[in-house]
Amino acid sequence: MSLPSSAYLQFTPDMTICRVLNGMWQVSGAHGSINPKDAIQSMFQYVDAGFTTWDLADHYGPAEDFIGEFRRQLKASHGEEAVRGIQAFTKWVPRPSKMTRQIVEDNLNISLRRMGVESLDLLQFHWWEYGDRSYLDALKHLSDLQKEGKVRYLALTNFDTEHLKIILDHGIPIVANQVQYSLVDRRPQVQMAAFCEQHNIQLFAYGSLCGGLLSEKYLGMREPGRWDLGTASLRKYKQMVDAWGDWGLFQALLKALQAIAQKHKVTIANIAARYVLEQPAVGGVIIGARLGVSEHIQDNARVFDFSLDADDLVKIDAVTSKARNLYSIIGDCGDEYRR
Repeated sequence: MSLPSSAYLQFTPDMTICRVLNGMWQVSGAHGSINPKDAIQSMFQYVDAGFTTWDLADHYGPAEDFIGEFRRQLKASHGEEAVRGIQAFTKWVPRPSKMTRQIVEDNLNISLRRMGVESLDLLQFHWWEYGDRSYLDALKHLSDLQKEGKVRYLALTNFDTEHLKIILDHGIPIVANQVQYSLVDRRPQVQMAAFCEQHNIQLFAYGSLCGGLLSEKYLGMREPGRWDLGTASLRKYKQMVDAWGDWGLFQALLKALQAIAQKHKVTIANIAARYVLEQPAVGGVIIGARLGVSEHIQDNARVFDFSLDADDLVKIDAVTSKARNLYSIIGDCGDEYRR
């Protein structure tokens, strides 16, 4: 299986990525146990199918270690050129405190060592508390380390538009911001996407499948309670659905998506991912990979087989227009983490 050219984005002048990123939150332990050997073998399957780009973090359990071991095995079996064809985007999520050059570099070195690289492809920075402006110190040090070759590019995770602008105004080069973006959570459409387009910043969207809720599995299903939902993702995004509307409205959305999916001969998840991919400033969607447990490689590939037309969007808007305004309830992108 190979993906079409439309599956790839010239993300930076020297880096091409797959627009469906393999999300590694699922190996963090919050989604059940993962067998490391099976996980590494599964990573080969993703890359062999053309899904070359990985999204991970320093706190996603063994995710960085998996990348390091996968790179070693890939080099041994396929050669150095194959290793250069994959991209691993990690995150640094420090606890807000004073950010010295030594602290920043020490933490960066941990990721470099775990991933077995001399330079990180992309470091996505998250900060919990805007009131502590030490995030600007951390980013300034990261920018210096980027100039020294330890990081190729800098990005953010869950920053709102206001603070993204502050960071750019301080001369710190940012190429991407990772935010929640789905048919349920369309807050990036309020101001984030337009700002990113203006400044040539890509959005990486997570939660686009609402942890699996946006699928045939939940169509016609009674409303699940918290303990009916077996993963951290499902529990997280069920809360987002509750804020957005109610289970009845969510069922109406699933019915509309099923009709569109049948028309295009794809799945509800494909429609949900495709919708976000087609939005302005979106560089890619992150779809969770439960490595060695359950794979959706072939289904994910179908995202690139079709496009949504005007009639599809009318059907979607007919349902989503009845939902609550999450921007007014929660705030801008990432504000749910700082309330």
